[in-house]
Amino acid sequence: MAALACSVPLPPDFRPDDVLAFHARDTQQLAERVGPDRIAKGLVWNGHPAGLEIVFRPGHADASLAIDGPHDSATGQLEPLVRHLLGLTQPVDSFETAHREHPLLAPLIARHPGLRVPQAATPFEALTWAVTGQQISVHAALALRRRLIGAAGVTHSDGLACYPDALALVRLNEPALHAAGLSRSKAQTLLSLARLIAEGRLPLDAWRDGTPADEIRERLLAVRGIGPWTVNYTLLRGFAHLDGSLHGDAAVRRKLQALLGQTERITADEAEAWLAPFSPWRALVAAHLWAAPWVGLQSDSAG
Repeated sequence: MAALACSVPLPPDFRPDDVLAFHARDTQQLAERVGPDRIAKGLVWNGHPAGLEIVFRPGHADASLAIDGPHDSATGQLEPLVRHLLGLTQPVDSFETAHREHPLLAPLIARHPGLRVPQAATPFEALTWAVTGQQISVHAALALRRRLIGAAGVTHSDGLACYPDALALVRLNEPALHAAGLSRSKAQTLLSLARLIAEGRLPLDAWRDGTPADEIRERLLAVRGIGPWTVNYTLLRGFAHLDGSLHGDAAVRRKLQALLGQTERITADEAEAWLAPFSPWRALVAAHLWAAPWVGLQSDSAG
């Protein structure tokens, strides 16, 4: 077994509880284990099962990665992964400076200063989670996610299940995904994505090196079963792209309705128009809406 380690400085306004909550969504803790100050996450690292642990300490986070296989030249890749997972690449200071005087956003920013969007470990994880969560509640999506992870059958030597990569998923077939509870359309979409990625025709990881969001959006929308909400969620959680308009998200629209004090539901078109002036930060505005504490509003977003 190979092991990597690094320590990552944290800014004074860093909010570890947001990251802990994001990875604690699945209370059964199949592929993530969350404690008061740490996360353990199972993932696939260069084709091998791996266990990542991040421990939050005052002013920094200590990370270690135990790989069931050689790490080759991957030593320098751990810190960028940790910074990505924690949202440390996101320029939230610029957003807060630009909008801290806004009559509606200012109270949200003041309530959650330093709010970042916790990230999936890989764009593939973000994309497949978005597909799994299409048109269903978070509770139902988490159940499907567990069954998808179980069907892939990748497990780290410490017993933690690993979220599969494209090569693990491509070994499955449509009946196996049906048995895991996925609809025919979602099973077909997931297998199509896995094949395209495994064949190098959708180089998600390579796209993290500055590929324009519009190019990624165009390529993903060309895949059957992928729509604008799925793409915007993937860009947000997989690429830390903060300008996707999440007007199609039901929770965002309900929170916006409460923010505006309206009695009638906000339509997707109305939400899109309201979010438009906040470019290039529209997804970060949506994240502040998600975090808003209004009583009686429950998210059914995949979040």
